[in-house]
Amino acid sequence: MSDRAPSAARVMPAEWAPHRATWIAWPHHASDWPGKLSAVHWVYVELVRHLAASERVAMLFRSVADERRALSRLRRAGVGATALECYQVPTDRSWVRDSGGTFVRTTAASGGSQIAAVDWHFNAWAKYDNWRDDDQVTARIAAARRMRRIVPRATTLDRPVVLEGGSIDVNGAGAALATEECLLHETIQVRNPGLGRQGTERALRDYLGVTQVIWLGRGVVGDDTHGHVDDIARFVGPRTVVAAVEANTADVNHEPLAENLARLGAVRVDGRPLTVVPVPMPRPVWFGSQRLPASYLNFYIANTVVLVPTFNDPADRVALHIFRELFPNRTVVGIHALDLVLGLGTIHCATLQEPAAGPAVAAG
Repeated sequence: MSDRAPSAARVMPAEWAPHRATWIAWPHHASDWPGKLSAVHWVYVELVRHLAASERVAMLFRSVADERRALSRLRRAGVGATALECYQVPTDRSWVRDSGGTFVRTTAASGGSQIAAVDWHFNAWAKYDNWRDDDQVTARIAAARRMRRIVPRATTLDRPVVLEGGSIDVNGAGAALATEECLLHETIQVRNPGLGRQGTERALRDYLGVTQVIWLGRGVVGDDTHGHVDDIARFVGPRTVVAAVEANTADVNHEPLAENLARLGAVRVDGRPLTVVPVPMPRPVWFGSQRLPASYLNFYIANTVVLVPTFNDPADRVALHIFRELFPNRTVVGIHALDLVLGLGTIHCATLQEPAAGPAVAAG
């Protein structure tokens, strides 16, 4: 069922709210990981191994052959088929965070709730040509789950709204983080020409229940999405945010991350200041002459585990300690991501939470 109308009775739950499942798309686009696709498959096996101990894992496969090979690897890693849901869904890439839409909780007049899928238009970050299969992912997930599908439109422009999941982060109580670089830039990778700040905020309010957008400036260097917020700042509680910081003043990331930190320090949510927890950046990660967007902020919160990318860096230990302090009721696991980040994304980009129907819960 498709629905185009906005509603104030919809809300995107925080990532720490209970999940029914985590969605993952098995990687197959070899040019994203030159010479390393097989290694990346084993990184995904490790992701699924930890997630399957926490919740259902719903996996998208481009072909029967891909599914067969993946399940063989997963069995070798001790992951049983009963923990998985497998779907034959063609994809262009495997970054389901961005192509898979947004799951929201809808509240009926009777007080009951259901989960629906908000199907944003996906155009490969307004950068690449291969996006048409990815643009159908949300519709196919909604059909497979027999779930209500909501198609956002910018009414003033009479066209679908473009949005990727990695471009926002929410606290489940009306606040969202986003960057001006990604969602408001007027000349580079422009998602919604003419929509502007007011129109973007209206779309987030109408379709995700966001009443306050906390606008940061720029993202990290090497991020080909042009400023996704899930590499630089994330909610870990209703008024607690982790923020990436770069101590080296000569590093190109130092200035924009310092500016973002200052902006967060000035924010009030429900009339109270945020608690901002700095998280160091790892040392620069390079592939040839290309700097990669390595960041600990691309973590993922599952029901009983938090998966954090690591980079064989001295700051790995520091970052993991911070997350263990922030999530005392979940197991924090580092996932080696040096191969994965070659594809210009890591753990959060590769995962998408489907919330469980029911009330939200506190972080922890």
